Amino acid sequence: VLDVGAGTGSLAFALQATAGVKEVVGVDPSEALIAFAKKAKAWRTRFEVGDAQALKFENASFDKTMSLLVINFVPDHDKAIAEMRRVTRPGGGVSACVWDYNDGMQMLRFFWDEAVALDPAAEKRDERHMKLCREGQLGEAWKRAGLVNVQEKPLVIEQSSASFDDYWDPFLKGAGPAGAYAVSLPGDRRQQLESRLRKRLLGGKSDGTFVLKARAWAVRGQVL
Repeated sequence: VLDVGAGTGSLAFALQATAGVKEVVGVDPSEALIAFAKKAKAWRTRFEVGDAQALKFENASFDKTMSLLVINFVPDHDKAIAEMRRVTRPGGGVSACVWDYNDGMQMLRFFWDEAVALDPAAEKRDERHMKLCREGQLGEAWKRAGLVNVQEKPLVIEQSSASFDDYWDPFLKGAGPAGAYAVSLPGDRRQQLESRLRKRLLGGKSDGTFVLKARAWAVRGQVL
């Protein structure tokens, strides 16, 4: 199995534990992430630096090719999907999933709703504009690539937060578009955003646990 956009190896390591999988190869353009993944020294799994848009493998090298929460970040996703199809044997499967940044991820939807309410200019940074994140978009991309028996389905999980800070602190690390926006704000505006989110998530409580829904769109298709 080929894992495209392997990152730190979470999908590759899960695949390694799956019955019937003999070998997993993970590729990612980040040398730092690949170096981290290699530290695990996982059995039957190897990692290489590589570009999804120009995979360094022969045609039909893999039984299955997968991509977890990455394909929307690839500059030319159509080229990447074509490459995933090329390196997969006839009859093999090509699959991927992408978070629904439109309205399927409550942790981000609440953040951007409150951010835009405070600063309408932030609307253009809202992750709901990210490509391939809406229903049907992955399926259409798979069909354009010539894959057959294409199926697209939602995957829904729950994200539990032990407290408001458990939810809020990751944004203050500056990761992703939302985090980058949060840390770019002056202190007083960031405090206003935090206060609005506290009220939305906790209501009248001072703190507490809460659960948010997160949805991803998953697609799979078959190589002729």
